[in-house]
Amino acid sequence: QVQLVESGGGLVQPGGSLRLSCTAAGRIFSINAMGWYRQAPGKQRELVATITRDSITNYEDSVKGRFTISRDNAKNTVSLQMNSLKPEDTAVYYCNMNVLGLTWVRSDYWGQGTQVTVSS
Repeated sequence: QVQLVESGGGLVQPGGSLRLSCTAAGRIFSINAMGWYRQAPGKQRELVATITRDSITNYEDSVKGRFTISRDNAKNTVSLQMNSLKPEDTAVYYCNMNVLGLTWVRSDYWGQGTQVTVSS
């Protein structure tokens, strides 16, 4: 089994910054793509950013230039640096990883979610 543990959410004023982190633990051989998604109240979960094993990144248009995704393959960790936060960034943020386990089965795993609230 594989577990993803997130940290770093909280309350921040508009224009502020937060850094989210997510670490995978368990029977892991390798991790392919990693990503962050978010879900605001009453809305569907949406992609925020993804990063391949070779660190090729992709961002949702509204966060380009403000958010930066990064990964540490040695630590099985993905991070999301969020700057210039806006009230519309308020949501529960989830990390996602595509994991190849020690049994050679590849599966997607999700973190438990962390609340980000941007408000004055």
